Amino acid sequence: MSEPLLIRIARAADAEFIGRTYDEGIADGNATFATGPHSGEERTRWLAARPATAPVFCAHQQKTPVGWSALAPFSHRPWYSGVAEYTAYVARDARGGGVGGQLLAHLLKTAPDYGYWKLVGMILADNAAGLRLADTHGFRTVGTHRAHSTLAGQWRDVIVVERHLTLPPKVPPSA
Repeated sequence: MSEPLLIRIARAADAEFIGRTYDEGIADGNATFATGPHSGEERTRWLAARPATAPVFCAHQQKTPVGWSALAPFSHRPWYSGVAEYTAYVARDARGGGVGGQLLAHLLKTAPDYGYWKLVGMILADNAAGLRLADTHGFRTVGTHRAHSTLAGQWRDVIVVERHLTLPPKVPPSA
């Protein structure tokens, strides 16, 4: 694994990097159903509009941004308020060096600070790196959404993963 990263709350100055890295994931065709491009200006607005319960983090290695991650409420329904969906993107030239793992470990550590007791991920079925990352960090596969949406004209499956960070009161440990 590479050297530890400086992972901090994303700032407006990170917006261009975040957009560019997101667009790299889009171009790879197995990270998201989203389309680009995502300019620095658009990502600046995106960062500013996020509520306190939807933090975005930026990872730097030797003062160079190498990845970003985020938490977002799983649903607007209050009974899901302790559940967040996570996302992590690593710049192409930084992939394979443990950046994604450090970003996900950071999300797991800080999610309770934002009121989350469970994280979920929705990973395209052919995103081997994303699935491996989730598995390595203790996520379990919940199921598969078959033909969840189209990407480049092809129906794609999504694997749903989850990890409990803490169990809420009155839930048996086997749940």
